[in-house]
Amino acid sequence: MTFIELGVSKNFSKGLKEMGIIVPTKIQEQAIPILLHNETDFIGKAQTGTGKTAAFGIPLLSSIDPQNIQTQALVLAPTRELGQQIAKQFFKFTKYTDKIFTESVYGGEKIERQISRLSRPTHIIVATPGRLIDLIERKVVDISKISTIVMDEADEMLSMGFKKDLTTILGKTKEQRNIWLFSATMPPSLNEIIDTYIKKNAERVTVDKSDAVNKGIDHQFVMGEESGKLDTLTYFLKTQKGSRGIIFTKTKVAARTLAKQLKAKNYEVGLLEGEMTQKERDKVMRAFRKKTLQLLVSTDVAARGIDVENLAFVIHYQLPDQIEYYTHRSGRTARAGKTGLSLALIQKTELKIIRDLEKQLGIRFSQIR
Repeated sequence: MTFIELGVSKNFSKGLKEMGIIVPTKIQEQAIPILLHNETDFIGKAQTGTGKTAAFGIPLLSSIDPQNIQTQALVLAPTRELGQQIAKQFFKFTKYTDKIFTESVYGGEKIERQISRLSRPTHIIVATPGRLIDLIERKVVDISKISTIVMDEADEMLSMGFKKDLTTILGKTKEQRNIWLFSATMPPSLNEIIDTYIKKNAERVTVDKSDAVNKGIDHQFVMGEESGKLDTLTYFLKTQKGSRGIIFTKTKVAARTLAKQLKAKNYEVGLLEGEMTQKERDKVMRAFRKKTLQLLVSTDVAARGIDVENLAFVIHYQLPDQIEYYTHRSGRTARAGKTGLSLALIQKTELKIIRDLEKQLGIRFSQIR
């Protein structure tokens, strides 16, 4: 399938092609025709890294009337990084179309700055729930007339404690608006929101785990003792000749320790973990994007919303507890049609986890000896 065959206009297809997005992913293939051609509520279950932003972004942008200066759509995201990433992608998608203005608002930046930006025509607002509530209470934003709300990574918004904010936001919109919900998992708390706010005849699409993993990723593992893991990692990094990547740990303690160990070996490395302030996090991400840092050490939760192009590899210094996290992690590489490496450093007792990942995700690992 091509994007044109899915019903995407030539101008949007041209923008996608320039970004290296040529062959639709499973979620794009299934969601785009539904969202382009139907006034409907929608529930999409798909992992991070499967192309969800284009899956909802292209239909959403296609529905906007550029001549109407009112805010017509709202995208809710759990983190500042994801919100910024979505707004940036929307800007790129519309390179060859009529001008559509998207504004990203989030906590951690002076609200007065955002109020100033929102005084200009804004067709789409991309927001974290808490900051949106602040802006609504100040009567800066009116969402009563919007026609579409997208909830991206809805499960993550709930796990971050945004349930009350979400119900407040949904309650302030008119009944005839459409809600498009995207989530990697469907916890009971999310089903409560679905049952309360989403129409019973909503279209549903689920991308199976085996379809969620990018086919451009080479999955490898190295087996050894825990005591030799750091040496294995540094040996691998020496072979990378300045290529950039992310190293994942399960816990913030392990992330802090590993980042210190790599810095002691003179690697340009940044740390991302859950207890950092937004200012500290922004500083690390700026340095990584500017390529002054070669590596990031991160926990799974802290990596939510990261979008950095041209990452050569992802390393699982510790295997994740959940299969979904493996997909999230490995999906950070091999973006936009490129290839990438996902390398797991394991002990012999963890070989069973590798085999489970192969079976459940429909992938094949090769062992590096």
